Amino acid sequence: MKDTSKAYSIQRAVLLSTFAVSLLWVIQSAGVLFNLPLQWLGVRPFDVAGVWKILTAPLVHGSYEHLFNNTSPLIILGSALLYGYPRTRWWALGFAWLVSGSGIFLFGRDSVHLGASGVSHGLFFYLFVVSILRRDARSVGLMMIAFFMYGGMVMTIFPREPGISYEAHFFGAVGGTIAALIFWRNDPKPKVKKYAWEEQEGDDPVIGDLWKQDPSTRQDEDYTNPH
Repeated sequence: MKDTSKAYSIQRAVLLSTFAVSLLWVIQSAGVLFNLPLQWLGVRPFDVAGVWKILTAPLVHGSYEHLFNNTSPLIILGSALLYGYPRTRWWALGFAWLVSGSGIFLFGRDSVHLGASGVSHGLFFYLFVVSILRRDARSVGLMMIAFFMYGGMVMTIFPREPGISYEAHFFGAVGGTIAALIFWRNDPKPKVKKYAWEEQEGDDPVIGDLWKQDPSTRQDEDYTNPH
């Protein structure tokens, strides 16, 4: 049987998520230090020549503040995804990434859209929807942590502030939801611990199968006829 202990290592999940977000900070810092035009890598709706920027837009941010706001959700939600869903984590990430960018490209406002908030919304909605479908202890636990910390993402998929790309949030959520509906059965469920009293099989040693008998026909085995 394949060992899945490493697949479910929370330490490895946190380290990988932190490393990935650290790369975003390196990219942002390089852009500031070397005056690189990082916004050029963002998605602009209906820019056919730049459709490939769907892949690069989540890697760049408009400012350090923008990246800072995305750092905590990416690490925590990313760690939950990597830890809880070893078989579907990359599918969920891919759907959140690509559907978010594609939705911006097809339906976004005429502006340059960039940043990883669409991806983080996709991860949140994946964790939320898949827990409803699976209903095992691990999925529900991860969803409760995600919802306690970032439940406000349910509202940020709608227009709120002019400078925020709610389109990225909305279509990221759509991507995460689609991934959950497709892949929710693919990950193994955690083993349910059984206690000694649950593992006892058979009838009660005292009562036996008396409970199965009809009271109207059951006779007392100790009864003797005095005549």
